[in-house]
Amino acid sequence: MPRDYSSSLNPSQLEAVYATEGPVLVIAGAGSGKTRTIVYRLAHLVEEGVDPSSILLLTFTRKASQEMLQRASDLLGEGRGLGRVQGGTFHAFAYGMLRRYTPPGWPERLTVIDRSDAESLIREAKGELGFGKGDRSFPKASTILDNVSKSRNKEQQLRDIVSNESFHLLPYVDEIETMSVEYEKKKKQCGMLDYDDLLFALETLLRSDEALLSNIRDRFKHVMVDEYQDTNLVQARLVELIAGKHGNVMAVGDDAQSIYSFRGANVQNILSFPQVFPGTKTIRLERNYRSTQPILSFTNQILAQSSILYEKKLWTEDSGGAVPQIVRPLSDLSQARLVAGKVVELMKEHSPGEVAVLFRAGYQSYHLEVELNKLGIRFAKFGGLKYTEAAHIKDVLSFVRILRNPSDTPSWHRVLAPIKGVGPKTSQKLVTSLLSGDRDFVDSWRKKRPDLDALLGFLDELRSREMSPGTLLERIVEFYTPQLEERYPDDYPRREAGLEELLQIAAGYSELDLFLADLSLENPEPRGSEREDVVTLSTIHSSKGLEWNAVCIIDLIEDRFPSRHAMNRVEEFEEERRLLYVACTRARQYLALFVPKAVYRRGKEITEPATASPFVREIAGEFYEEWQENYTGGLSMAKGAPEYRRPPSALTPPSGAPSAGSRSSSSSPKPAPAPAPDPSKMGFCNHKVFGRGKIVAVIPPDKYRVNFPGFGLKVILAQYLELENT
Repeated sequence: MPRDYSSSLNPSQLEAVYATEGPVLVIAGAGSGKTRTIVYRLAHLVEEGVDPSSILLLTFTRKASQEMLQRASDLLGEGRGLGRVQGGTFHAFAYGMLRRYTPPGWPERLTVIDRSDAESLIREAKGELGFGKGDRSFPKASTILDNVSKSRNKEQQLRDIVSNESFHLLPYVDEIETMSVEYEKKKKQCGMLDYDDLLFALETLLRSDEALLSNIRDRFKHVMVDEYQDTNLVQARLVELIAGKHGNVMAVGDDAQSIYSFRGANVQNILSFPQVFPGTKTIRLERNYRSTQPILSFTNQILAQSSILYEKKLWTEDSGGAVPQIVRPLSDLSQARLVAGKVVELMKEHSPGEVAVLFRAGYQSYHLEVELNKLGIRFAKFGGLKYTEAAHIKDVLSFVRILRNPSDTPSWHRVLAPIKGVGPKTSQKLVTSLLSGDRDFVDSWRKKRPDLDALLGFLDELRSREMSPGTLLERIVEFYTPQLEERYPDDYPRREAGLEELLQIAAGYSELDLFLADLSLENPEPRGSEREDVVTLSTIHSSKGLEWNAVCIIDLIEDRFPSRHAMNRVEEFEEERRLLYVACTRARQYLALFVPKAVYRRGKEITEPATASPFVREIAGEFYEEWQENYTGGLSMAKGAPEYRRPPSALTPPSGAPSAGSRSSSSSPKPAPAPAPDPSKMGFCNHKVFGRGKIVAVIPPDKYRVNFPGFGLKVILAQYLELENT
């Protein structure tokens, strides 16, 4: 007889555990005990007499499925294990099926190739087609494969993927498309499947064999899918195929934590689940077991402004705790010092391993890394290389190190590496000759290699002039930039952002030796249990699934969070909102968001006002404390309404868009349709964040360019504007 779990689970969790018939959608808010719910449901099914072999558990990592099955087995006790449950990743399940059944159009004996094998096929195709000969800027096989994989997972044209996500590779898009076609041919000829093929081949198999599909449905009476918000289109179709329209299928996930669209994840899968599976029972897990109520109230406000998510309000019985802080540094240059100071303060109350600093992109932590190194605070960085480990940063700093120490042999080899015709042996001879004063050998090579002549002439010029570290680095980066595009053609736009941060760091120094010393201070990478004793620096994407007592989030300003690219597309803008929600819900006891008032503009040599992130501007003042940096470098609590917020009346949803309170709890959310701009309406409009503005241009098919007093020109989707009658 099934046990009573009411003492172990809250009412919503119990409802999900006992809902075993028909389609069920569990919207599991952050920290709401999602895994615990799945574990107890597995145990309950077996206790009800369900054959474990008729249960299919699909997850995104093997570790997740193994943990769930082990915990459920422990709950059931000895002799009632779940060893016969089919549990694992989508890809592992697909591989198991394809080993037994051959999809149409494929040889009977199939081989699954790994990433390195796939790249080898791409290189083979490149050689046979004669592409990229003598062109050092031609994209690497790994980059081509990345774009091909994105095209498959997003089910978009390869040309569109390159155009939208790797625009710097557009000159090679024809060759990339041709190589993709050749890559597919080679796999078919050799009976090979890559990682992405597994899912599509299984779909083809199931759609082509009705008897097999019927057998699969008969076998798996209960299908459970974890992290449903992370599924891509083909994974969602496979769930529909295996479970059937009215099968016993439970999807568990949180639409508000769908942040992996760059991998192909499609939030519409979870949003449209009730339409795909008629009669779906939707259950919300809203009780949070991680964070304090002030933090949850703050994060609820982030989601309240979105009209395309399932309505949910996280709550906890822990009503105490510190109110989240919004900290306003005077500029992005002083932000790192304030954050480092806050980390020192937090480490008095929490162990280093319980303190984290999160950011949108890896390069945004570079200033902070320097500050932490100065203070001797050890840290581990996740999601992006540590500042001094990035190849392009090492390249540029090699120029500086040679100027300070002409005997720095490794730096010489690094700056000589890009010169054509100068290999390791010649480089060694050149360095030896340069340091010993053998001008004849050096001059002979300067005549043969104009690039070498230019390099040595450039170094002589720098050595002959007195410059501040900031000016010196500007000259070096200007000289180095053509090399950047040639040496790292696949991702040089991303690396350019890192160089910009280096220039800003250098601008804060008056002594070159001190600049180099601060960058060179050792912070050895912690290993194993040592990570419990270090502060965590992490991109938000890498932080998902983790939690800390104290969390600081930096760079909450427009163009950085949300990113500039995301400001023009509603889907990407809303994913950035979800990204901030994920970041905030990592915090258990303390949460701070840093919003610089200004950013330093290199080249202009000025500091310009920064616009606070729209996600911050939308949050009502009663949900946080605002602290401002004063001109003596300290922090003081701000008085009165935050300067960047509009009156509450300006924060109401635009006309025609559903408000947070109007969303139905029984139906799937639907985004408001975007009306096409009317060229005749060039008057005034209202925006829920920026207030009243003047329309200055129409941008087909669905945008306006609007001038907002105090905020300047903005390109806004029509659905977010309320047009005034003209």
